[in-house]
Amino acid sequence: MEQPCYKCGQTVEQGVPFCPHCAAPQIRVVIAEPLPAPAAFAEPSVTSQGAVALPASQTVPRLALPTQWSQAVRPCAAAALIAATAMAFKLVVPLIAVVGAGFLAVAFYRRNSPGAMVRAAAGARLGALCGLFCSAMTAVLGALRVAILHEGGQIRQVWLDLVRQSAARYPDPQSQSTLEFLRSPAGLVFAMILLLICVSIMFVLLGAVGGALGAALLGRRDRS
Repeated sequence: MEQPCYKCGQTVEQGVPFCPHCAAPQIRVVIAEPLPAPAAFAEPSVTSQGAVALPASQTVPRLALPTQWSQAVRPCAAAALIAATAMAFKLVVPLIAVVGAGFLAVAFYRRNSPGAMVRAAAGARLGALCGLFCSAMTAVLGALRVAILHEGGQIRQVWLDLVRQSAARYPDPQSQSTLEFLRSPAGLVFAMILLLICVSIMFVLLGAVGGALGAALLGRRDRS
């Protein structure tokens, strides 16, 4: 059986791999066209028993959405600012303020992401982030207060009194050398940095407790 060459049009016997006139290959591979992608929301189909079969996107139960940390910074910072301001003006004790800030961080995050279901673990992480923000803002506001009200001398005097009391309580030479270092300006800076680290850790833990509590209580309210 003969067929025309697709390139030169001369007659070529079937099964010959190359055209004897122009040497064009006669064996070509035909690639099947891809099937059209299914629609994102398929129409419900009717089964043989007459029941309507819904697509899987409408039958799978909604799961808790993962926490979007890019959207968590703003609510955590807002809750931390409220708590830090309240502590700066001595409106509430730090324990209640930081725990409440963790609770508020979860509430603010849920308000910004209405479809999100925050579990207790995610709430604790939100509260911990809020506690970290709260410790930084508290340090900044405290530094501003000391600078504006000129309380640096008073703080140093209180610190020196504490060191003197410790020196009277621990008269051994090794303790005296350590306390002598703490009396110096470098010792005061070291003590302030150490205090800031300890306060940051405490705020992170308290914020995590408040965030977990907020996720548990608000999630229970949604289920009721």
